[in-house]
Amino acid sequence: MTKASWRTPLVVLVAGTMISALCIGTRNTFGLYLRPMTDSFGWGREVFALAIAVQNIVWGLSAPFTGAVADRYGTGRVIAGGGIVYALGLYLMAHSTTPGSLMLSAGLLIGLGTSATGFGVVLGAVGRLASERRRSLYLGIASAGGSIGQFILVPLSQGFISGMGWVNALVVAGVISLLIVPLALVLVGKAERPALGTGVASPLAAFRQAGAQKRYWLLFWGFFVCGFHITFIATHLPAYLVDHHVAPTVAAVALSFIGLFNIFGSLSFGYLGGRYSKRKILCGVYLTRAAIITLLLVLPLSTYTVLGFAAGMGFLWLGTVPLTSGLVGQMYGVRYMNTLFSVVFLGHQLGAFLGVWAGGVVYDLTGSYTLVWIAAIALGIFAAAVHWPIDERHVDQIRAEGLTPTPEAAG
Repeated sequence: MTKASWRTPLVVLVAGTMISALCIGTRNTFGLYLRPMTDSFGWGREVFALAIAVQNIVWGLSAPFTGAVADRYGTGRVIAGGGIVYALGLYLMAHSTTPGSLMLSAGLLIGLGTSATGFGVVLGAVGRLASERRRSLYLGIASAGGSIGQFILVPLSQGFISGMGWVNALVVAGVISLLIVPLALVLVGKAERPALGTGVASPLAAFRQAGAQKRYWLLFWGFFVCGFHITFIATHLPAYLVDHHVAPTVAAVALSFIGLFNIFGSLSFGYLGGRYSKRKILCGVYLTRAAIITLLLVLPLSTYTVLGFAAGMGFLWLGTVPLTSGLVGQMYGVRYMNTLFSVVFLGHQLGAFLGVWAGGVVYDLTGSYTLVWIAAIALGIFAAAVHWPIDERHVDQIRAEGLTPTPEAAG
């Protein structure tokens, strides 16, 4: 047995899925802390929302750099270091007593930690080792890891908050997140094979090649909408429901439901993405999100409508990730997939920043989230429109045919 022969695609997939469960699952519990923390210190919701917004923009801005470092020097080191920073951020968040300390812990440190342990790095490692036929499915499974973690950790965190208070609950979350460090050992290594004929020799060259095409930036702005949707909902949905006299336990179950149904959604979209047009599926995902949010606003709120919303939105929650990351690999090859997907992911995080922060600002100004929900509906329609014209062909196929992608063909 060679030194790395045990590190098969399946083993890497399992480890990557577990890392996603710990990283994404934990950050999707933060909405449970909004009311307890703001009530404890007498802050407006904008303070907490801004900290989470900073977290998302730090994650997004640093993701291209962590992706490039992982491409060049190996994934395992990046994830292990990120796991330590993530745990430290959770511990300091538990002891934050001022808006500034919350920005440092929940914002800067957890943002950096998530960048190094989140989708941009993990999916790159999984996607490189998977065969072309199985890549979309494997990316779907790894994406589902975040929802597996959400399904498990949301009710667990609510139990910790109820039983030991929000401070101790965050400390426990930090200890659990340290499991990322040993799991990173499985993802040690980097891609050695060149990009699929693209002739690029560095992450920067790969980005220059992709960035010259309009279709790459349409993916960027489409993913912007995904970030707006899920971060606004994950952070503000529990408070929105409690404001409308829904029990906190039901609000926690709703977040958990989102995680549960996204397991099926991510697997389904990962499977479908390997067989059908990814851009067309993405159009359908965003239009359906807009419809589900509309139903939430027009139907009377009850336990059944809340859980129905959570199930429907959950099925669509991270289904965009295997489809979007799969499109990047399909169009540009997998050698620099960490770098190229991380830049597209920056769009996701810009949307996340705007969505979560706008939620806090609008609520503090109007006492309602209605305007943000309406914006989320409009953005879902916008995302469907920008994905429709994207050309899914590999860049080499376009070159071989002697064509330069036009705005209509290349997106």
